[in-house]
Amino acid sequence: MSRILLLEDDLSLRNGLSYALTKQGYTLDTARTVADANALLFKEAYDLLILDVTLPDGSGFEVCRNVRLRSNVPILFLTASDEETSIIMGLDLGGDDYITKPFKLGVLTAHIHALLRRAGGPDSAEAQLSSNGIRVAPLKGQASKNGHPLDLTAAEYRLLCLFMQNPNIVLSKETILDRLWDGKGDYVDDNTLTVYIRRLRMKIEDDPGDPKMLLTVRRMGYKWNVIF
Repeated sequence: MSRILLLEDDLSLRNGLSYALTKQGYTLDTARTVADANALLFKEAYDLLILDVTLPDGSGFEVCRNVRLRSNVPILFLTASDEETSIIMGLDLGGDDYITKPFKLGVLTAHIHALLRRAGGPDSAEAQLSSNGIRVAPLKGQASKNGHPLDLTAAEYRLLCLFMQNPNIVLSKETILDRLWDGKGDYVDDNTLTVYIRRLRMKIEDDPGDPKMLLTVRRMGYKWNVIF
């Protein structure tokens, strides 16, 4: 059954939603602050995040921004404001849907069902990337090689996802930089990208000095070479 993280500082609303969603069969974890949510996200993998916008130590937008560095898990915002700017900001940061307080439980569950159905569920084939013994579950932010977890940084994980989503296609350095870091404030240059590529190879290749999967195509860029 799908696992949901609910980030909400209103105690009565949090308790009410916990009871209702658990009764419907969902596994639910709850958090009151951004810090609590980040701690849970570090330890657990979720199929859906429900994030309140205004919190005691920050905003649900911050959580969304950080999650989007490593995962495509569906994100639903709860907002007490129906101002267009707040809605646009949440969607621009990578949110998938929003619902304005106060809301009826039936409306919320309909949104939840739609998001999970659209995502295909945590175990669907569409939710995973797999080739060369490497498996990535974007909805969970996890990667493994031959069944063993890979310890990747956020940048390495994003790189791996991009390559595996474009098998046997040469990606120029400019394309990679634009797709992964443009507008995110990381200011990654060609030299830094080269370092990231080398570090990723160290973790996924059997012989990083003679890579078989992540290839350099001279004067063109890089390619994810599908062997099996």
